Amino acid sequence: MLFPALVPYGWNDRWLEPLREHPGCLPARVVRHDGAGLLIATPDDGVVAAPLVARLDPAPTVGDWMAYEPPETLVAVLPRLSLLRRRSALGESAQALAANVDVVLLVCGLDRPVKKGRIQRGAALAQDAGATPVIVLTKAAVTESADAIAATVAEENPGIGILVTSSKEGLGLDALRELARDRTVTMLGESGAGKSSLVNALLGAEVAAFGPVRAGDSKGRHTTSSRELHVLPTGGVLIDTPGIRAVGLWVEAEAVDATFDDIDELGLQCRFADCKHETEPSCAVLGAIAANELSPQRLEAWRAFHAEAAAAARRTQPNESNKRGKQVARITKDAPKRKGR
Repeated sequence: MLFPALVPYGWNDRWLEPLREHPGCLPARVVRHDGAGLLIATPDDGVVAAPLVARLDPAPTVGDWMAYEPPETLVAVLPRLSLLRRRSALGESAQALAANVDVVLLVCGLDRPVKKGRIQRGAALAQDAGATPVIVLTKAAVTESADAIAATVAEENPGIGILVTSSKEGLGLDALRELARDRTVTMLGESGAGKSSLVNALLGAEVAAFGPVRAGDSKGRHTTSSRELHVLPTGGVLIDTPGIRAVGLWVEAEAVDATFDDIDELGLQCRFADCKHETEPSCAVLGAIAANELSPQRLEAWRAFHAEAAAAARRTQPNESNKRGKQVARITKDAPKRKGR
């Protein structure tokens, strides 16, 4: 295999074809984003710093594979297999969180109430990226009801795997290591949920800072300030991310249906193919609610997520139109130059 030094970072020969579109370039993977610059893993020089240039489209994020010219010139972002994204804080655009991700760990601490809505939102982001969501319940040692909570969470989120862990006791860590082997894994969770402790436990080193949580509400400080990719000693890579307070959706409608696949499957049994599951006759979804086989709250969440997905689509369309308009204007502007050649 070419570029063996990059294999621990997830390199394989499937990236050779897109790399050939940039003759003379070598591959590199973004391991950290530091504002005006990146840290990239290279095949010959290890991890090096590279300045971020505005002409790159799309803008690179952690996990991206790049074509670069040594020693530090970034040429292009190779086409992504997946992109984990959320709605930006301003709500008008998407914010990239991590690229080329296979598994998204939805981390929830058992020292606080497990929020069903946060898990559903994280699962929708993972589905939108084409990644597999897995719920990770941390700090199992602080409660005697970890198994009961896990059973409730499993019932509320059908089809999503769940792991119960405790970093200090090593509970569930072997299962996490096996899950990450030969994959790119990232984490989503609020501050204080135990992400940094998991990172340190999986790496076997104190590489991620972690701080105390408030006794009153178990809230933590943002001890991780940037996204960073770590190579796991047991195989695979892990992208650590800062805790996020709000999980804003910026997803396609198909990602919502995949997150609520139980509702999607019930919908196939409705009389009308375009059933909205509101007042239509012979609606299988409403029938399941009447039979106590589906909770009304889950249907409400499905409706709310579809509304957010539609809103994101409406915001995207003007941006895409503006981009196409600029491309047409540039082509028109350059036409006399080409004609004179």
